[in-house]
Amino acid sequence: MQIADLLADVPTNLPEELFETLLQTDALRIERIISHAHASEPDFWYDQDEHEWVLLLAGAARLQLEGETAQVELRAGQAILIPAHQRHRVAWTTPDEPTIWLAIFYR
Repeated sequence: MQIADLLADVPTNLPEELFETLLQTDALRIERIISHAHASEPDFWYDQDEHEWVLLLAGAARLQLEGETAQVELRAGQAILIPAHQRHRVAWTTPDEPTIWLAIFYR
């Protein structure tokens, strides 16, 4: 049996967000995502075929959901379900510490 520490081995220099697949099957994918003052490009929107349940393990972030005027603010311990094809983008992640996400994608 192997124990995974999702808060360990966080790189100190991240020129881009880091996406790590932890587990994948035909119907499910679990990723650890690490951001540090990263945001989506201004005109970029995620539009995914899968539902995405995301839990913020550390740090802070703001998401923009298409059609919503207010951004969704997340802090450690908070989660959100983003339905398939709900266009969204990362508006901001804190520059003060790494933001660590646990993202579960499923059909």
